[in-house]
Amino acid sequence: MKVLKFGGSSVADATCISRVLDIVEAAAAGDRVVLVLSAIKGCTDALIEAGRLPAGERDRALAPMYLRHRDIIDRLFTGDQARDAIEEVCALLDAAAAEPDGDTCQTYGELLSTRIVDRKLTLEGNRTAWLDSRELIVRDNPDESYARICKAVESRPDVKIFVAPGFVASDASGRVCTLGRGGSDLSAALYAAALDAESLQIWTDVPGVMTTNPREVPAARTIEAMSYDLAFRMAENGAKVLYAPTVLPARKAGIDITILDTFHPDGGSTVISAGAGAPGGAFSGICRMGGKLYLAAEGGIDTAWEEAACLRTLERAGIEGKVLEAAGDHILLEVPEGNATLALKALHMEFFEKESNTVEIYLAGFGAVGSALCELLESNAERIEAQSGARFVLKAVARHESEDDALMEALMKPGSARKVFVDCTNSKTIYHYYIPVLEAGVDIVSSNRRALAVPYAEYASIKAAALRSGAALRYETTVGTSLPMLGPLATAASGGDRIRSLEAVVSCTLNRIFSSGEDFCAALKKAHAEGLTEKDPRTDLGGVDALRKLLILSREAGIPLDADDVEIKPVLPEEYFEGSVEEFYRRLEAAAPKFGTDLRFVASLVADPAAPKGYKAFIGVRAVGPDHPARTITGTDNAIIMYSDFHTSPLVIRGSGEGARGAAASVLHDILR
Repeated sequence: MKVLKFGGSSVADATCISRVLDIVEAAAAGDRVVLVLSAIKGCTDALIEAGRLPAGERDRALAPMYLRHRDIIDRLFTGDQARDAIEEVCALLDAAAAEPDGDTCQTYGELLSTRIVDRKLTLEGNRTAWLDSRELIVRDNPDESYARICKAVESRPDVKIFVAPGFVASDASGRVCTLGRGGSDLSAALYAAALDAESLQIWTDVPGVMTTNPREVPAARTIEAMSYDLAFRMAENGAKVLYAPTVLPARKAGIDITILDTFHPDGGSTVISAGAGAPGGAFSGICRMGGKLYLAAEGGIDTAWEEAACLRTLERAGIEGKVLEAAGDHILLEVPEGNATLALKALHMEFFEKESNTVEIYLAGFGAVGSALCELLESNAERIEAQSGARFVLKAVARHESEDDALMEALMKPGSARKVFVDCTNSKTIYHYYIPVLEAGVDIVSSNRRALAVPYAEYASIKAAALRSGAALRYETTVGTSLPMLGPLATAASGGDRIRSLEAVVSCTLNRIFSSGEDFCAALKKAHAEGLTEKDPRTDLGGVDALRKLLILSREAGIPLDADDVEIKPVLPEEYFEGSVEEFYRRLEAAAPKFGTDLRFVASLVADPAAPKGYKAFIGVRAVGPDHPARTITGTDNAIIMYSDFHTSPLVIRGSGEGARGAAASVLHDILR
């Protein structure tokens, strides 16, 4: 016999429930199964709120729960089966609304979820039976509960899958009651102990018990094994993945508890058993309840040394803390509640992350820059590790846009290693991943200028997410390839300097054509053939690429520029931008436009109090005299020329603006720092 319990996000909607059914049916292929379910996510809270209302007002309060269960039924059933399931849901919600005792209203959530799942399992051909936990489990009387459970199960030898609501029970007088919030875990443990189950599996939305809450500290990692005692203490002190009383009947019956992730069944897990997990002498995890932080160990820690280490760590983080308890298996600290998450991160870093020197790289884009980056990582692995003290591992690569979702799923799985998401694509949509990635505490390094030239409001949201999470967001390569153009602008903005003017020669294609003295059409075709232009070279000629770079430069300088704030004068008249690329070249050959070598394609920004953003922005061809810094810029070189309050003489940054290997080296530098 196996007992499987699912709750929370595992039963949030029809998709999640379908995943639960797959896991349960796979388990039932080899043994009989008791499936214990919680209410769908959020249902118990809604029922509690409804129970506080007069009976006549509960129907309206429960209407959203009807709609959510109706949506699940509509996706799991059709025809008469759907109609019958909806009727049963309506009857249960009517009963909940009519309960004389409002507290009893909360006991209906698990009845709703289990009746739906039992129907679906039966419809798929499984031999199932629904067990009424209200009649079988007597709160505070495990012996009576065991006897009733055994009798109910033994009376149905034909059944392969039993479905039982968690959380609900009855008291000694027979009145319906609950086992407390999180009590579905305890329900499962009681069923397992009664039936001497081979295994008790608690399925959640995280890969086991972790070193701390991964939602607060993304670097948290799974504790693969722990004792009953450690699991109980961590659960009592804030580890929400397990309801503490669950441990007691399992320990008494000698049944291991396995905590697994419903969404990644083959991922990490924790086994709780009579044997200890990690050896004593080190902390196993940190739990938090409000401003209290509980550092738990299997035992044998040097209390005085660890106590001092905790206080030193908090002091370095600027947090005042005090020790409430210090014993051989734990230290209990108290900090101001407003600083509790910061304290949790600092302590986790001190005790669980310092020994981890692996950096996992998740790469999107395997074009020229992405493939060159992979080659650099492989050929320079020893030097990088020697210089940085870390081992950089290319964990996953999305070579095509269709693989991005799978890459993100792998990236967002909790783990102990530092992670870096590297965007070497030219995608105009991948930036939608940036905020959730940053909020998960994952660093981002990008060479994708489209992602940083989005509308300013979206750009500001991305930057704010990085600031909130403390994760790095670096994108030096988006403008000057391997040239350090963005750093000086950011320094000026943060240091109180004011940009007076900025000129950027950042189109490798046009700079080479204008400085070469060659026939314009022939030079453009040559650049196109060498891959220096976009697929449609008119993207370069129209200033679209230069616009993206100017937006990034201006924003780095603290100027909230949007595309509509920039005046663009394309290199050629409007009629050249109509029709196919082939038609464009025929028209260009016929017209044979001439350009002098004193011309450069310049993106400029000039302080102008009359302009809406305080600056006038222009992109177009302009003549540069012999004394202008841009006059000597030839070939595929790029440059920025900045004047500011602090730089009354021009600050000029120039150099090669082309080359996949140079871009990859710049991306690698962003990763390493």
